[in-house]
Amino acid sequence: MSADRGIVATGVYLPRSRLDGEEIEAAWGTGAPVSRAAVPTADEDALTMAVAAGRNALDSGDADASDVDHLAIGTTTPPLEEEEFAPRAASALGLDADCVLEAATQSTVAGADALLSAAAAPGPALAVVSDTPNGDPAEVGQRVGAGAAAFLFDEGGAVVLADSATRSRDAPGLRFRERGADGVEELDITTYERETTRDLVSTAVEALDVDHEAVDGASFHQPTPDIPHRIAGALPYDAEAVARGTLVDDVGDAGAATPAIGLLAALGESDPSSTTVAGFFGSGATAVALAFETRDALDTGVSAAVESGVSIPYTAALRERGVVGETEVAGGGAHVSLPSWQRTIPQRYRLEAGQCPECGAVAFPPEGACPDCHERVEFETVELPRTGEIVAVTVIGQGGAPPEFVEFQRRDGPFAVAIVEVTAGDGSARFPVQLTDCEPDEVSVGDRVSGRLRRIYSVEGVTRYGLKFVPE
Repeated sequence: MSADRGIVATGVYLPRSRLDGEEIEAAWGTGAPVSRAAVPTADEDALTMAVAAGRNALDSGDADASDVDHLAIGTTTPPLEEEEFAPRAASALGLDADCVLEAATQSTVAGADALLSAAAAPGPALAVVSDTPNGDPAEVGQRVGAGAAAFLFDEGGAVVLADSATRSRDAPGLRFRERGADGVEELDITTYERETTRDLVSTAVEALDVDHEAVDGASFHQPTPDIPHRIAGALPYDAEAVARGTLVDDVGDAGAATPAIGLLAALGESDPSSTTVAGFFGSGATAVALAFETRDALDTGVSAAVESGVSIPYTAALRERGVVGETEVAGGGAHVSLPSWQRTIPQRYRLEAGQCPECGAVAFPPEGACPDCHERVEFETVELPRTGEIVAVTVIGQGGAPPEFVEFQRRDGPFAVAIVEVTAGDGSARFPVQLTDCEPDEVSVGDRVSGRLRRIYSVEGVTRYGLKFVPE
């Protein structure tokens, strides 16, 4: 690995909905384990958040997706227990077919696996850590959050990986999910959990070949706000260094993603020539420690992401997560077969259109004759911008949508659909979209909106993904 190779750009994504600790406290009559937690909406999961963070990293680094040679993803909550996770993310990001794909999904140490994989790759590489853990609302579910962090590695890195260390021990039962179970479980053996986590993570960090007295930022495994400080108690780090990378109290326990987002926060405050460490932990148990040296300032955008968001009631959070009630969905008026859906993925994920070589008009979808000159031509492939303007909008109330959307409406309520117009060069295209992350009666004609990959609906156990649009 080149000594100059490192992180050249980063991205972060947190769901818009936030659950305040006061809501949790009022619901259960006990002290809230976190001050605020990010809540994924009904159309968000680990894949959609991974794509959002990855795209933010590519955009902030002015990188072209086709240049990325390697994609590494870490999560404990892939949409399906048995199915490749990375290919959908690569497709949504627009990566080339020969891009090397890796995914780590077994435990919360998966974030470190993704970072190490991307750091060791020979060319431009993207590491994304995304997670949406769930759990019993009376126990683990009181503190769970969601989010994603992305790191783009290449030559000329502003931050370089200086060293890594791994330590393992046979210590089961700290955090696990049985086959077929929806949520995370813990045996709640408090002393055993705290001591094992502290000892294993601190031992891995101590093994790093760095000047520990010079470390000024640290992000450790953080299922609860106290764990990072307990780990730091066995290390020569002051409380301020640990606080820079501890975000669980702001975003909740986002599983594998929390220490990765915390690492971004710490790097965003690091000065040139400073050292930042990260300690990832996975039940079972394994700890991976990473040390990063900052060469140039890196704007990670974490502070803005943490401070944004809209507070929602506790009952709404339960609904969004699908905790309340179940709905059997059958095929209906919106059903599209998987082969047909697969053929239109470039349009659904990336707004891939056709441009007429004769008159420059844009055809979306790219089929048939040119919409302007009406010639049968070989369209040139172009990607439409993901930003546009609403030219017509309406609201679909409960019972007004096809059966495929019953589950989404049960969890999220009525939603708005719109006709959006986007421009590409001298041409433009209009198409129908579903709006999300907004109150349906608060959007109107003329509003600017931008596309985000989200869940459309799930039928036959398989989720269909595509772009929805959110107000800018």
